Amino acid sequence: MKMIAAVIKPFKLDDVREALSEIGVQGMTVTETKGFGRQKGHTELYRGAEYVVDFLPKIKIEVAVSDDKVNDVIEAITKSANTGKIGDGKIFVSSLEQVVRIRTGETGSEAL
Repeated sequence: MKMIAAVIKPFKLDDVREALSEIGVQGMTVTETKGFGRQKGHTELYRGAEYVVDFLPKIKIEVAVSDDKVNDVIEAITKSANTGKIGDGKIFVSSLEQVVRIRTGETGSEAL
């Protein structure tokens, strides 16, 4: 089992959610967050004053999947979140040792 975490632009959330639903992903966790990568924020002009925005708004999506779905999920996120511009985001994949569904007590892949 793998945990896939993707940090994307906020306006791409619906596209990513639809793409994941189409390939059979049943659930995800979405968090509003802030951060920066290589672009290191940007400057904005507000009422004639220039100021630096260090942290840009982002969305973090977390999805737990079985090993055989990892490549499909990565492909779906990559295609649906891509704008071709800086700041499109990143996808992180890590191993899950154990998953437990609290309601039923199911463990492992059955809990996904």
